[in-house]
Amino acid sequence: MATYDVILKNIQAQLPSGIKTCNVGIENGKIASLEASENDSATTVIDGTGKHLLPGVIDSQVHFREPGLTHKEDLESGSRSAACGGVTTFLEMPNTNPSTTTAEAIAKKVELAKSKSHTHFGFFIGATGENLDELLKVPTMEGCCGIKIFLGSSTGDLLLYNKEKLLEVFKGTKSMIAVHSENEEMLKENKSIQQNATDVHAHYKWRDVETAFSSTTRVIEIAKEAGRKVHVLHITSKKEIEFLKDNKDFCTVEVTPQHLTLFAPDIYNEIGTYAQMNPPIRTKENTDALWVGLENGTVDVIGSDHAPHTKEEKDQGYPKSPSGMPGVQTMLPIMLDHVNKGRLSLEKCVQLLSENPAKLYGLETKGKIQVGLDADLVMVDLTRKWTVEDSAMMSKVGWTPFKGKEIQGWPEVTIISGVVVARDGKIVNEEFKGSPIR
Repeated sequence: MATYDVILKNIQAQLPSGIKTCNVGIENGKIASLEASENDSATTVIDGTGKHLLPGVIDSQVHFREPGLTHKEDLESGSRSAACGGVTTFLEMPNTNPSTTTAEAIAKKVELAKSKSHTHFGFFIGATGENLDELLKVPTMEGCCGIKIFLGSSTGDLLLYNKEKLLEVFKGTKSMIAVHSENEEMLKENKSIQQNATDVHAHYKWRDVETAFSSTTRVIEIAKEAGRKVHVLHITSKKEIEFLKDNKDFCTVEVTPQHLTLFAPDIYNEIGTYAQMNPPIRTKENTDALWVGLENGTVDVIGSDHAPHTKEEKDQGYPKSPSGMPGVQTMLPIMLDHVNKGRLSLEKCVQLLSENPAKLYGLETKGKIQVGLDADLVMVDLTRKWTVEDSAMMSKVGWTPFKGKEIQGWPEVTIISGVVVARDGKIVNEEFKGSPIR
């Protein structure tokens, strides 16, 4: 008879080989057994009858706003929202205030997160064109997951689109490079569309498909010249998806639940500036094309691009309103709803949210349910129907673009390093703190 810290009994586990009814035993933060017996005991026993067990979600794109913008979010509130949504590891972007562009800044974030984060964590360092020496330190930085480049301006002051400087970074480093792909010259040329706007519909006309497509084709050419891959974040258009499909030797691709679920002009008519993000939510033709890219393997991962702003900021009206929306807590439920609607299989969902991000970022002990790997898990109820409400959101900003949406699929229990951290949308272990990725 064995003794475990946690046993999940009679649960439908999504294993790499398929779904299997298991008794999952967890010991010392690891998955110790998938075949715990009825005679085995545990400090915590969870009845998983009728429920599914998935690997914890790895959200590879969040903006938790610390330091400098903590009225919108911080590492504590952002990770609280993450854990309540079934996310067990987040990777956070560098466009804070000040921007995260040095090894020292990464180290400060890591120490903050060690004391505040409810989940595991990693941080990107931002490329400026003048900090190659810092970028070269990425492999030795605790908790640093890669390099982020903003090819077009978004929230914050990080921006790099000079070809010679980009080639210097691409050729001079070996770490993951992730890019926000919009053409800065075209954004400047088209600026009058934004400046003369009378409503938020101008946003996706200003930051149109060509501003994204021209940037994406350019960065792939740079990747080819440097002989390496680039990770292209939050792809939004049919033209980009079709182009990237033919260039997979030089890229990996991310999409967001927002761009898979919402579309123009409808969502802008419904929620106004709360639908405003960069790159924009586009027309239904583009939304449909993202699903084609997901189905044919062009899309590698789904990230939330959780980028919160307060209601007061959003209510200023366009173009004063900032771009970005929260999403870390709703990412898994929204994708489970798509599973229930038959848009993708549960297996594919797990690949996009957990397995592929783990592979992409070298997180060898995460992303799958397998003996010996980290016990970062989420138990979900695929049958539960519920309505998304602002009041259930743990983010500081307290709103979601999916407010009022009826969905099916609920992250019931989040387990991180073998510890039950969240249940039914609430943190139940305030003492637990996550660790930096390795």
